[in-house]
Amino acid sequence: MGKLDGRVAIVTGASRGIGEEIAKVFAAEGAKVICAARTLREGDHRILTGSLEHTVTEIKEAGGNATAVACNLADEADCRRLVEETKRIYGPADILVNNAMMSYLEPAMDLTTKRWDLSYAVNVRAPFILSTAVLPDMVKRHHGAIVNISSGAAIGPGRGPYKAETPANVFSLYGSTKAALERFTQGLAQEVFRHGVSVSCLAPSQVVPTPVIVRMGMVKGIDDPRGEPPDVMARAALLLASEPVEKTAGRVTYDQAILKEFGWIKSAKGTGVDTKGSGYSQS
Repeated sequence: MGKLDGRVAIVTGASRGIGEEIAKVFAAEGAKVICAARTLREGDHRILTGSLEHTVTEIKEAGGNATAVACNLADEADCRRLVEETKRIYGPADILVNNAMMSYLEPAMDLTTKRWDLSYAVNVRAPFILSTAVLPDMVKRHHGAIVNISSGAAIGPGRGPYKAETPANVFSLYGSTKAALERFTQGLAQEVFRHGVSVSCLAPSQVVPTPVIVRMGMVKGIDDPRGEPPDVMARAALLLASEPVEKTAGRVTYDQAILKEFGWIKSAKGTGVDTKGSGYSQS
């Protein structure tokens, strides 16, 4: 018996990295998974490796059930089409994982409005659209789980004064989208808790060496010992999607911290364990 037997899950950003791993773990636990992203086939992305077809093939070869749905999350119509395609293929979604992200690592004063708007469209607006699209069926059936994927960047650098020699902060855009997502998570969680639906938010305790993170230069490679493997995030997402709503609703947490809290791992380290997380994770 899998923890998600008979459940239908949508996982965005499933072509690589954390999203790919979440899709695989959910499928291994019995879920029928809709894998969504822009990159349908290998080579469609001009820089990064990974594709929906690759993720789905690996799931099916392992005996799981998954379908790829290419989707531009910056487009509202495409977001709503994703939810309708899910219902047509597998039925109404029981689980939604808002994992896809878009950002530009530039100081705020160098960013264009177009880039700012696109990042908010994917990182904040799309989770809102997708959540409100799947919620009517979840509320009707009195069960469901929405897991939003955040980042340690939501914590921010704190107040000044600052050192003049400190490099410019390039996470103002990305961090602000994740802080907004955390606040949205708790607000929506309070709204739908009475309907038996859990809304939670999850970030890594340590950096996850995904292809995107490697390209950003935040780690040296996929096997960088400073990081944690993506399956840690995947297992924590599984926990938030499968545990009772009373234990998960409104949680803004970190993967190793919550896995240790629930006894899924014996030891933990990083944000949420050795250091405090964002303000929302403490409330």
